[in-house]
Amino acid sequence: MDAVPEDWERALAIVAHPDDLEYGGSTAVAKWTGQGKTVVEVLATRGEAGIDGMDPEEAGRVRAAEQTEAARRVGVDTVEFLDLPDGMLEYGLPLRRVLTAAIRRHRPEVVISLNFRETFPNGGFNMADHRVLGLAVADAVRDAGNRWVFRDLGLEPWSGVRFALFGGSPQATHYVDVSGHLQAGIDSLLAHEVYYTNLGAGFDAAAFLTGIMEPAGRAFGVEHAMVFEMIET
Repeated sequence: MDAVPEDWERALAIVAHPDDLEYGGSTAVAKWTGQGKTVVEVLATRGEAGIDGMDPEEAGRVRAAEQTEAARRVGVDTVEFLDLPDGMLEYGLPLRRVLTAAIRRHRPEVVISLNFRETFPNGGFNMADHRVLGLAVADAVRDAGNRWVFRDLGLEPWSGVRFALFGGSPQATHYVDVSGHLQAGIDSLLAHEVYYTNLGAGFDAAAFLTGIMEPAGRAFGVEHAMVFEMIET
């Protein structure tokens, strides 16, 4: 497994919900912003359907605020919400269109997202929003560079994305040495305080991320590592 190239300056992270990026991806983001790279986050939803005991309007407000704080803790200043319906994302042209618009607006060299495969590495079944969003991201990267696709957006095409990275994939191909940045990743996950309190499961953010990144680090001869599936464009 090769290391993710780091000779780039701008990345765009696109995920379905607040907290999706914090299950490892934001630890890599902390490293990259620490190198002076610019990372922007785009969230398809506000996660409004994620707290059973809270009204969706209030849950969306709280979770969006927690995501903005989580991003700040890893050096991300810009967080955008597309306000699509949580739990009801649908693969198709409308979703590809709004994601293509985001890529053309921000003109990244790298796109970061979440696992779109049916399962996670532990065999657990992946949820619909993740599968739908991740696949649409992969397709929107190509759409963004084709000037004859979504011409009505009024945005110049952007074919400068070199590769897309998908965290949490059972088909990981590359790794990032995140040694020295694990605590920043933990802190970003802990920013989702209201969400985890309402789940009531006693989630241990430090144990969860350490349990992912220590074994990966040993495999690659570093202290901590995060793995991604890379799709080159």
